[in-house]
Amino acid sequence: MTRGGRNEIEIIGDVSMDQLLARHFARETQVASLEVAMDRPNNAGACTGNLSCVYTHTISWRSPTQPLPMEWNPRAVFETIFGDSGSTERSAREARLRQHKSLLDAVNGKLADLKRELGPTDQLKLDEYTESVRDVERRIRRAEEQSDLELPEIRQPQGAPARFEDHLELMLDLQLLAFQSDLTRVITFMIGKEQSARAYPQIGVPEAHHPLSHHNNVPELVAHMSKINRYHVSLFASYVEKLRATPDGDGNLLDHTTILYGSGLSNSTRHSGDNVPLLLVGGGAGRLPSGRHIRYGNEPSQANLLVTLMDKLDVPVDRMGGSTGPLPLDSLADL
Repeated sequence: MTRGGRNEIEIIGDVSMDQLLARHFARETQVASLEVAMDRPNNAGACTGNLSCVYTHTISWRSPTQPLPMEWNPRAVFETIFGDSGSTERSAREARLRQHKSLLDAVNGKLADLKRELGPTDQLKLDEYTESVRDVERRIRRAEEQSDLELPEIRQPQGAPARFEDHLELMLDLQLLAFQSDLTRVITFMIGKEQSARAYPQIGVPEAHHPLSHHNNVPELVAHMSKINRYHVSLFASYVEKLRATPDGDGNLLDHTTILYGSGLSNSTRHSGDNVPLLLVGGGAGRLPSGRHIRYGNEPSQANLLVTLMDKLDVPVDRMGGSTGPLPLDSLADL
C-alpha cells in the first residue's frame, strides 16, 4: 500500500515479525531485540526514486510507519547488550547498574514534577516518553535478576574493523554472546543492504554488488553474482557451526535457535520475487527437524511461512503482512 503527494511517496507496510516476537519475549530478557547490519545507516533523504532511504537501510518495523535503525558499529552493539562498562566482567556490570538506578530515580522524580505543570496535550506527549523510561526500568529489573549470570569475558570493541570479514565475525560473535547469555532472543541482521555498493575483490569480484545484480543475464556477471551469494552463504555457515559448537542446556545453541536466511528476490535483474530460495536453519527447540528441501506449489506468499513460524515459536498470529494463511503444517513439520 502506498500514499503520498506529487513529490513524495510512502509505503505503508506492517509490523515486522521480529518486533512481534520482541513484544512477547521482552518480559523475559533485558534487550527486547537487536537490529544490526554491516552498513552505515542512512535514514534520511531519498535512496531510490522518491522513497526514503529508510526502506533500504532497515528490515525491522515497530509499526507500519515506525522503522527501527540497524546498528553497524560493534561498539554500540556491545553497549546495547552489555552496557558501557567496557567489559562483561561482573563487577563492572554491577557498578553500571547502580549508576543507572540512581539516574533513573532522578529522572522519575523530575517527570512527576513536570507532569503537574503541563496541559493535557503535553501530558500525552510526556506519557509517550515515560513509556521509554518504563522500558529502561524493566531492563534494570531483569539485569538485577540476572546479576549472578556468568558471561563470557570480552572487552568492548573500539569500533568497526576496516576489513569486511573481521567486521562480520565481530558482529556475529556479539550476536552469539547475546543468545548464549539469554540477554535477547530476537535478532535481525542485514549482511548487505539494498543498493549496496560493496565490492568483493577478495573473491575476485571487483564490481559493486547492487549494479552487478542488474546483470541482464550476461554470463560473466551472473558468475560474479553467484560468487557473492556463495561467499555470503559460506560466512553464514561458519556462524552456524559456532552455534553448533556452543553448549546450551541439553544440547547446543543451534538446537535451540531458529534462523531464517534469505532475501526478497529470486532474480535480481528482473526484480522478481517469485520462487524465492530461503534457508530455515536450527532445531527450533525440537520443533524444526532438518534435512529437507521443500518446494511449495501454488506460489504461496513468503508471509505464509512467517505465520507458520510464529506458531512454531508459540506466538501465534492470524496473519502477517499479505499472508493468506499458514503453510501446510505437514510439510513444514518435515523441514
